[in-house]
Amino acid sequence: MTKCKHPERCKWCGDDPIYIEYHDKEWGRPMTDDKDLFEFLILESAQAGLAWITILRKREGYRKAFFNFDYKKVARMTPDDENRLRNYDGIIRNRLKIHGAVVNARLFGDIVDEYGSFYQYIMTFMPEGKRIINNIPDQDAVPVSSSVSDNISKDMKRRGFKFFGTTICYAFLQATGFIDDHINTCLCKSSR
Repeated sequence: MTKCKHPERCKWCGDDPIYIEYHDKEWGRPMTDDKDLFEFLILESAQAGLAWITILRKREGYRKAFFNFDYKKVARMTPDDENRLRNYDGIIRNRLKIHGAVVNARLFGDIVDEYGSFYQYIMTFMPEGKRIINNIPDQDAVPVSSSVSDNISKDMKRRGFKFFGTTICYAFLQATGFIDDHINTCLCKSSR
């Protein structure tokens, strides 16, 4: 459980209220629910090449566009649905990213069927089946990938996932709490 005993935050959230709320209430907190994990799979994939704040500001649009992140409904989207979303201002309207979200939803469902949950699938890659709490003395020490993200992204690429290379995978693992990369003095750093 996160213990808030330090008055400091990770520097990346700056003073933007959206970033601060995201940092304090979500980033790095363990998620196990498939709906939450699918949401971050979609959002992290959409973020490729963009600033994360751009995606956070469009998060509500993504909820509306992608059936409140119900992967089963997204998996049934048609090419007509994808074309419709290319005209929807609430999301990043990149044709390949929209199509990737639909492909990824189908593959996400395959993993859930195979492993029982997406969480269980990810945990098969975690050392000793446990989340990672990294020693991060300052913001410059935060990695952008790891052997874990390399292995997951390689397996997901083999399965056909789109927009989920090792850097995006690592960001997903950080966001969903599989890896805690809060700086050591951050008020949200997990205890070991």
